[in-house]
This record gives sequence, C-alpha cells and structure tokens, in this order.
Amino acid sequence: MSAIVGIDLGTTNSCVAVLEGTEATVIHNELGGRTTPSVVAFKEDGGILVGAAAKRQAVTNPRDTLFAVKRLIGRKFDSPATAELRRTMPYEIIRANNGDAWVRVGDRDMSPPEVSAHVLGHLKRIAEEYLGKEVTQAIVTVPAYFDDAQRQATKDAGRIAGLEIRAILNEPTAAALAYGVHRTPTGSVIAVFDLGGGTFDISILRIEDGVFSVMATSGDSFLGGDDFDRMVIDALVHEFQEEHGVDLGEDPVALQRLKEASERAKQELSSSLDTEVHLPFVAVGPQGPLHLVRKLTRDWLEQLTRPLLERLEGPCRRAIGDAKLNAAEIDQVVLVGGMTRMPAVVEKTFNIFGKRPVKGVNPDEIVAIGAATQSAIMRGGLKEVVLLDVTSHSLGIRVEGNRFSALIHRNTHIPVRETKIFATTENDQEFVSVEVFQGDTPLVSGSRLLGQFLLGDLPRGPAGSVQVQVSFTLDVDGILCVDAKEIRTGKVTSKRILASSGLSRDTVEELSRAYAGR
Repeated sequence: MSAIVGIDLGTTNSCVAVLEGTEATVIHNELGGRTTPSVVAFKEDGGILVGAAAKRQAVTNPRDTLFAVKRLIGRKFDSPATAELRRTMPYEIIRANNGDAWVRVGDRDMSPPEVSAHVLGHLKRIAEEYLGKEVTQAIVTVPAYFDDAQRQATKDAGRIAGLEIRAILNEPTAAALAYGVHRTPTGSVIAVFDLGGGTFDISILRIEDGVFSVMATSGDSFLGGDDFDRMVIDALVHEFQEEHGVDLGEDPVALQRLKEASERAKQELSSSLDTEVHLPFVAVGPQGPLHLVRKLTRDWLEQLTRPLLERLEGPCRRAIGDAKLNAAEIDQVVLVGGMTRMPAVVEKTFNIFGKRPVKGVNPDEIVAIGAATQSAIMRGGLKEVVLLDVTSHSLGIRVEGNRFSALIHRNTHIPVRETKIFATTENDQEFVSVEVFQGDTPLVSGSRLLGQFLLGDLPRGPAGSVQVQVSFTLDVDGILCVDAKEIRTGKVTSKRILASSGLSRDTVEELSRAYAGR
C-alpha cells in the first residue's frame, strides 16, 4: 500500500510529513530544513528553482520570483485583496480571460494552481527520496476560511503536480488532531489560533472519547505575516523617501531587499527588544549611492502593527459566540503559524481567551503532522479517532430583491442535508432559476456564485401560489448537490455543484502532462 503524505502548503513556508507506525514524522528537505520556502523562480535559460534556492536569488530576479501566490489562489482580479497585492508585489499580477488573478513571468501567463504545483511537486520529491518509493497521494491542508473555489484550486495544484489529493483538511483542524490525539483529556474544548503567512483562522473543537468535533470556525483570509512585513516595509519606504526623496517602492530589486530585511527584523524582534536594518547601496540619489540604516524596536513594531493585532479579536469573538461558549469554557489555546511567535500576538490571545497558550508545540510543523495523522484515520490505523468538521461558509440561493437565503449555515457539521420551500414571485411564472451562492452576507452581491440551473414547466397560477422545494446536500468532501421540486406536480430537477478553480478539467490535465514531462 502506497504512503499518503501530509502536506501543509503554506503561504510563506511549506512542510511535508509521513506516518511511521503511529507517529507522524516531518521530512527534512534537501538542505536539512524541516520547512521549505513556498517560492518558485523562473530563470532566463528556462530552468525553474523551488524552495530555498529560489528564495536566495530573489533579490537579483525579483520580477520572475513568485512568492505568497497562495494569497491569489481562487481569487478574482477585481477583488480588493488582489488590488492590494498588485500594489505590493514585485512580480506582475494580471487578469485572466475568466476574470481570475494570474501572474505573468516573461511572456508566459500562469494560474496560481500551476505555480503552487511546483511547490507541491518539490515536496513530493522530498518525500519520495526519504521513503525510497513513488508518492502519488496526499492530504493537503488549507486555511479553514478558504471557500470552495480556493479549495478546488488547491486540488487542481495537486493534480498538476501528479498527486491525488485524498482530502482537503482545514489547518486548525489538522493542528488539533496533531496536538490532541495523545495529549488532550477527554471532554476538553480547545481553540486553535492559526496565524500564518497569509491567513488567520480560529477554530474551536471539543474532544470527547476520540471524537474531534469542530464547534465553530472563523477567520480572515487576508491577514497574515505578509501584512505585518508590509507595514514595516511601507514605514521604511516612507521614511527613506522623506529623507532622500527617493521612492524605494518603485525599484523591484530594492523592494525585494527591503522585504527580506523587514521579514528578518520582524523575526528577530520576537526574541530581542531591538534590531537593525542595514541595506547599503539600496538606491542612488543626486549625490551618489544611498544607504538605509534604521534601528527598530519591539515597541515600535507593536505600535506600527496595532491595527493588524486588533483585527485578530473579531474572528475569535465570532467563533466563541458561534460555538455558544464563553472564553472561560475553553480549556486550552494552541498557537499555530510562524506569526504566533510574536510576543504581541501571544499577549493578544491571552487578552481574548483569558489564559496562556499551551507550550511544547512547533507552530511551523504541527499542521503537516496533523495531515499525516488524518491519513492514519482514513486508512483505519487510528480507529479510535473520528473527525467531525464543519462548513466554513453558508450556502444558499438568490431570492427576490437579490437577497441571499441560506439553506446550510456556516459552522454546520458535514455531511448534511437541508430543505426550504419557496414560492413564485410573479403571476403565471413558467420557470424558476435556482442560483446557488456561498457567503455570509444578506445580499448575493457579497457572495460567490457556485452554479445555477432551471426548473421549468411550472403550473400557471398567481404569484405565491406555486411552491418549490429546494434541497441542499453537502458531503464530507464539500461536494454540493442541489434538488428543486415543484410540490404540486412533483416535477424534479437537480444539479451537482462542483466548485471551480477557474481551470477546466482539460486544462488541468494538459498542465499535468506538461509538468510530468519537464
């Protein structure tokens, strides 16, 4: 039986783990590191670098070195999040024909799943070298607040890389599995606070006799370590321009150097009270070369990033409320993601939950370990463990006045089936259009369209006299089936709503063949 690896495909760094016996092991990469930078670089000679090698040459090749592409996956070009990334990234972000956000390298346009496939393929090879055999299956983790399109895009990235994605697992849930299987007393309620490079998730779970039941999840899909880095970068760019009249943000090479220095300084300030950014020859002014030298303090960083720290509280309060708990009823708080090493983040969790987070957990590795643990559950190796997850967004249809009517509400355990009855809105209405949306707002304008279909040949009658029963069935893999039935005649139509990443099946297969033939 082939191995199923667990992969944490992170915004900044990624990690791969495999189950050995009953214990999950993080696999070292070719340089001996336990995490691999999620960076892909394209060279002029056609070569492709992934991981540490790609990150090392980013300063000299900023436009063709892609990082944090996970923040683009499943997003539209016109979204506010994409607009912010276009302002800050040294590489070019473009509009694809279907309206998605893609990247341009040289004369080639690529989708985020295609770029992510290079990272997954690299992790696949690391696992194969360690295990001494081919790896074709994986469980891949995603932020809990990822929507259907983002999850499908992640699956497509796996297919392109030659991996069958056996399951998509929420990152906080994976962390809870890794932490709670052997350590947590039965009846415990734990909160998993996951602040990574690009996203923030909070999930609350109850562990009872081996059953891991997610009670609620919330988050911010555009809040992470990259945003903390960006605030440091913007502050230093502004100060440099005020002093020298030169905008470093207009120079991709200087911007990349500043990004690396800001990220390093942020990390150093987690263990030190001050550090220094020193970038010689970062620009040229009227009088010659210019240097950037700036002493940074932890207090300065915390004051600068206070708006980001404040954004952590809302999702936590929302998850606690959705779980119908108060903070005192949560037994333990587990921190996940590299940004949770920042002292101000740790202090924020204490302020929210009223207790110090547990220690002894590696925030960079626990998610991949949880994914590998899930593989044991799927194969029957951990028969005493059951995982009950929830849907992170509400699912519903458009009703009169562009209102969103939810059938399956967020934080509902899956699998699930829900039904509602609707009435016609016009006299002698001959058909109804069932438009399926995903979102958490009262209007469909703030939601994502998943699919639509028609139920026709309705019996004629006054508005409101013809009733249609709509049923949603959501399985454990997140596949949604929608049925619509006219109650008087029993006429039925149905549709399987498959999430779309923006790539057709033929395109995914074509990219998979091209990747395999590299």
